[in-house]
Amino acid sequence: MKNVSTPWRLAAGLLVASMVSAGCAHDPPPGAPSTQTAGQPTTKIELGVQPLAERPTVQTSSLRTSDLAGHLRADAPLRYVVKKGDTLWAIAGYYLDDPWFWPQLWDANPGIANPHRIYPGDVLVLTRGMDGQPRLAGDRTVHLSPRVRVEPLAEAIPVIPYDALRDFLISPQLVDEQTLDRAPYVVSFDDQHLVAGRGALVYVRGVGADDPERFQLVRHDGPYRDATTGQVLGQQALPVGEVTMTDKVPGDVSTGVIDKSDREALAGDRLLPVADNDLALDFYPQAPTQPIVAHLISVYGGVTSIGQYDVVTLDRGADDGLARGDVLNVFQIGRTVPDPVAGGSVALPAVYAGQLMVFKTESRVSFALVMQARRAIHINDAARSPAP
Repeated sequence: MKNVSTPWRLAAGLLVASMVSAGCAHDPPPGAPSTQTAGQPTTKIELGVQPLAERPTVQTSSLRTSDLAGHLRADAPLRYVVKKGDTLWAIAGYYLDDPWFWPQLWDANPGIANPHRIYPGDVLVLTRGMDGQPRLAGDRTVHLSPRVRVEPLAEAIPVIPYDALRDFLISPQLVDEQTLDRAPYVVSFDDQHLVAGRGALVYVRGVGADDPERFQLVRHDGPYRDATTGQVLGQQALPVGEVTMTDKVPGDVSTGVIDKSDREALAGDRLLPVADNDLALDFYPQAPTQPIVAHLISVYGGVTSIGQYDVVTLDRGADDGLARGDVLNVFQIGRTVPDPVAGGSVALPAVYAGQLMVFKTESRVSFALVMQARRAIHINDAARSPAP
């Protein structure tokens, strides 16, 4: 029997042996479960309307349930063909109302040769274990012989949609003030332009002889601050574009070209080395190892109303116990309204607004992707460990 405490990971390297059905399987449209369902009653997700202080928090990352069937969606597909573009989180959402219980679906299932890797074309079948709890297995019912498929890990479906993170990952997002102060900076553009975009000639001071040819162009966008204490946690580096130096003149004005533009460049924008932000997708949905209360302090792109697949910054990081894959519930902070009877004002309870998953951590801040948004999410809303 598989040890259910073993983390469900996408390991690096090449290798997967999987059984794929040769028969006809129902393939539901993207984002929707199959019309062939398991028929179990749906367990209502708690839309927490209690004040945050009254809600329980988890103590360990091994968040499990003794009644997995109670979390099975009524429209969970009996058979599902994995498609290109699927994510593990999305598939979990087809079956469960709480995706972090997903590893329990694989428990004690020899039907899938390697449940740590799922590829487009794999057929997933919903079954029942000896204990009556739902299990997910590979379809072995119709095939002539086992087929071994060797594919690069990049072909395996990711935990979360990489496309939603691609723009975020092109630039450093958190830097210290000293790094910004020492970084080369734009002094002017060709033809005395006040702003510039892709293809523009740019004049830069502070480039050293040993500096790289290619830089990220960023703009200091103020500090990240703890939402409760106001303590500065780091500096925001807003991505502007990319610059390739064409003539480096240490100690004087160097010349470069803006060859990628995310927004208009301005004099004073800083140049930082291109960040190595390859995202390792070797994590899975889990609860934090300790109770977490964080706040959303920034959103990538500067939108005012945060929704699904927006990238947000939290004022808690690795030093606080957050790790990649941690799932947090988001609560819309309650408004303060006048009391029509007693007088004065009263704070309304916080309301459940959605879920997010941490994909990158720094020491004191972390970055997360909003996976579900039940209502509008805003800066300063709270993010807490999920309740068991």
